[in-house]
Amino acid sequence: MADARRDKQAVPEEASRSPAPLAPERVSAQPPPEARPPDIGPPQEVAGGVPAVVSSLQHIWKEMGAVRGTQLLLKVNQKDGFDCPGCAWPDPDAERSMAEFCENGAKAVAEEGTTARVTPEFFRQWSVEALSRQSDLWLGKQGRLTHPMVLREGSGHYEPLSWEEAFALVASELNALGSPDEACFYTSGRTSNEAAFLYQLFVRQFGTNNLPDCADLCHESSGTALGEVLGFGKGTVKLEDFEKAEAIFVIGQNPGTNHPRMLTSLQQAARRGCKIVSINPLPETGLNRFKHPQEAIQLLGPGTAINSLWLQVRINGDVALLKGLGKALLEEEARRPGQVVARDFIRQRTTGFEAYVESLRAVSWDEVVEQSGVSAEQLREAARILAESEGTIFCWAMGLTQHRNAVANIQEIANVALLRGSVGRPGAGLCPVRGHSNVQGDRTMGIVEKPSPAFLDALQRELGFEPPRKPGLDTVATIHAMHEGRVKVLFALGGNFLSATPDTEFTAEALRRTRLTVHVSTKLNRAHLVHGRRALILPCLGRTERDMGAGEARFVTVENSMGVVHTSRGAVEPASEHLLSEPELVSRLARAVLGERSRVDWQGLSEDYDRIRELISRVIPGFEDFNRRVREPGGFYLPNGPREGRFLTPDSKARFTVHPLPRIELAPGQLLMMTIRSHDQYNTTLYGLDDRYRGIRNGRRVVMMHPEDIRARGLTEGQVVDLTSHFQGETRVARRFVVVPYRIPKGCAATYFPETNVLVAIDDFAEKSRTPASKSVVISVAPSTEPAPVAS
Repeated sequence: MADARRDKQAVPEEASRSPAPLAPERVSAQPPPEARPPDIGPPQEVAGGVPAVVSSLQHIWKEMGAVRGTQLLLKVNQKDGFDCPGCAWPDPDAERSMAEFCENGAKAVAEEGTTARVTPEFFRQWSVEALSRQSDLWLGKQGRLTHPMVLREGSGHYEPLSWEEAFALVASELNALGSPDEACFYTSGRTSNEAAFLYQLFVRQFGTNNLPDCADLCHESSGTALGEVLGFGKGTVKLEDFEKAEAIFVIGQNPGTNHPRMLTSLQQAARRGCKIVSINPLPETGLNRFKHPQEAIQLLGPGTAINSLWLQVRINGDVALLKGLGKALLEEEARRPGQVVARDFIRQRTTGFEAYVESLRAVSWDEVVEQSGVSAEQLREAARILAESEGTIFCWAMGLTQHRNAVANIQEIANVALLRGSVGRPGAGLCPVRGHSNVQGDRTMGIVEKPSPAFLDALQRELGFEPPRKPGLDTVATIHAMHEGRVKVLFALGGNFLSATPDTEFTAEALRRTRLTVHVSTKLNRAHLVHGRRALILPCLGRTERDMGAGEARFVTVENSMGVVHTSRGAVEPASEHLLSEPELVSRLARAVLGERSRVDWQGLSEDYDRIRELISRVIPGFEDFNRRVREPGGFYLPNGPREGRFLTPDSKARFTVHPLPRIELAPGQLLMMTIRSHDQYNTTLYGLDDRYRGIRNGRRVVMMHPEDIRARGLTEGQVVDLTSHFQGETRVARRFVVVPYRIPKGCAATYFPETNVLVAIDDFAEKSRTPASKSVVISVAPSTEPAPVAS
């Protein structure tokens, strides 16, 4: 792979012309087509092992050097170290390995800890237009941002400004709005608990609940579904439950790429005889076999077989499949009365069972098989594993949460779990595996557009102001409001708003209609290039960096997927003396914007994070005595009623729910496409161009299709095609993708995001949760009409 780092000799002549006028129509909201086709080989059969070790070290040593990089890795996920900037998989409560990280965690650390820098000189050389013609990988590889930068109205180049000037600019724009609701404040899941709490406090004192965040785009469906069923929107298991489970169902999830440390838990479970059933449209290497990189003897052998059974469901065939599991369990109960269905649990602890049973009887096996793509025999085999397991954990991720019927998907999992009584006891429960490292903590801290009255009452009681009560805007509503001119300022605390959201061109146009866009970032991304009339880039500390205040090192806290709140302490010098921590940045912003309108001691909070935690302990239940408890090694668990056998619904009972079978109707020639991650990316951050486990290297613009679907369309392997999505009479096009035959169900296709987010319609989202339906995109495929780009 070519080195994507900045080469000063490679700056194109047109990039460095100064002054350069702004030309929004020439600024690309999408990454450019690839000049060369990717290399396609066979998928790998085993995850982890020597290739994972080599990849980890290559990234670390290349970006940081061997000594500095290795020292930093030894601090990842340690009790006295920093939380991995990647996923939210929990750390062991007791002893931890000295290398408590995975391959993609090492890549995340390398990405943040890189020695490359993006300075004001870089922005003098490169215009916004020229930068937009570079790939997303190239943008990220230029290094860490070092100074606050401003793009002034009409200019084509960012230029440096002081922090005081930056805060004054934001304050002038926000205070000139006709209403606080004309601003939206986005948040990334990387944000710490302390920063998130201060952020929502500032925004609500400013006067709005417009707090969209990245959870809207990924796991909001889980919170909505579980909130209705259990009265609690989080998972119900601890890491130790994986040591006790007799069966684990992994549904719509690829742990080997997205949560690699989970493979350790699955490996240990498989070794002791736990049955692991994976349900996914694609065969995923991490769920086939796994070699633990820290087990020397494993590196020489075949690895541990993980799957006991793989059900290759059609894209969005999950409701049908789960209904099939329910039907098969009822059949088992008829053969073995009283041994399969948890009747005492159901009678005493649940409601809606009879209606659920009737809904299963109303669906035929033919419908189940047709919609799911899985045979009745395989479903009955999976049901027997369920019936024989005294403790079953159900795990899922975005393969279930990004469909129009996403809430139904998850509630059908809950139905099956309740049928077996698998909630609220050891070795069993529901486990939504969150993506970003503190996305769950953001919600806990109040980053939500529809806060509960109890939370707002607590803010009012403790901080002496009347918070706004009107619901705010989620991410999809924010994009619409910007497009319509109702939102004039977007402030993003982390993330890559443009590339993470659906309908890329619509979102880009929405951003261009604002007066000001502000992004708090560590590295350059495409969201900095598609902007409002004016734009700011505000650089902040990363997780890996020491946060000093009054001569002392400070720590922040995060919450993982299983509700453990623990510390995170950076370990290396900051990339620039001009960086601010996120809590300090938010505090200074609040002082600049609110001035005398706020009685909060913002400066004191930014200097001493214990003061922030003391406020949190008085506002948010479960955080009592926060400062003392979080200093205990490993932190503490937040209360979790369903995990403890208490359902938090109005009648204190869990609810069975009834859902119709989704009807997936495709016109002749159409496919149902899902967007997925490569093994060389985390969310919108690209680490490289290789999807090693799937055998795709040196490229990302591919469309994976069943060989028969390729032949039926008169296409050939390696052909360059255009993808057109179809939604309510509208079409959207993504150009120049390479056809890759793959083991995927007929009628289905898979592509990488963010390259195909352009195909996801802004109004195609999940019922209730409003999460974009990025896993259920109807497309057609045709030979490309766009000429090939010239290789540089």
